[in-house]
Amino acid sequence: MIGYIKGTIEGIFKDSVFIENNGIGYRIFTSGMVIERIKGLHQKVKFFTYLHVREDELSLFGFPETEELDTFKLLLGVNGIGPKAALSILSVLSVRDLSLAVMSGDTKAITRANGIGAKGAGRVIMELKDKLRFEDLFPAEDGMEESAGSGLDRMEKGNGVQDTVLALVSLGYSEFEALKAIKQIPEAELLEPEELLKAALKKMF
Repeated sequence: MIGYIKGTIEGIFKDSVFIENNGIGYRIFTSGMVIERIKGLHQKVKFFTYLHVREDELSLFGFPETEELDTFKLLLGVNGIGPKAALSILSVLSVRDLSLAVMSGDTKAITRANGIGAKGAGRVIMELKDKLRFEDLFPAEDGMEESAGSGLDRMEKGNGVQDTVLALVSLGYSEFEALKAIKQIPEAELLEPEELLKAALKKMF
């Protein structure tokens, strides 16, 4: 099992890169978003990899971030989603945007991926919604300790975010757009609904 490959970029293609390590060139398939982030040839990189095994082929898939690789693996667990379809999804949606789309049930965002129809997008949402947590989109500040009332505090904060999402939806925005706007606001879960709504609306324009 190859956990990761560290080396230099010696080839850039539409769906893959060549990474040279100790005189060996590895072809690693990756997403369009990753390809766009690569600055050029001879750049030093580290790709976390997944080996896909078929009867007639061994293929390496990889990403610079473990979060991207983990999401790729989650997509492979969805019925009917293979490596190419998973890369297609991650080529149009970042990990965070995919999480937002799944949690808000936004099939249209996922169908932007080449080869993914409404049924496929629906399966992605249905099978991943219990594997992705809303709380992960609003991580707690480092070093903050839980108190006896922290569970209630988090519930109240979560309701504030949910109320803001509902308010934005009532104004004509999709849940995906609402969640994406809220995610851009620092400490969104700490704001009062009115403050959060005003801040989120500014992100819409």
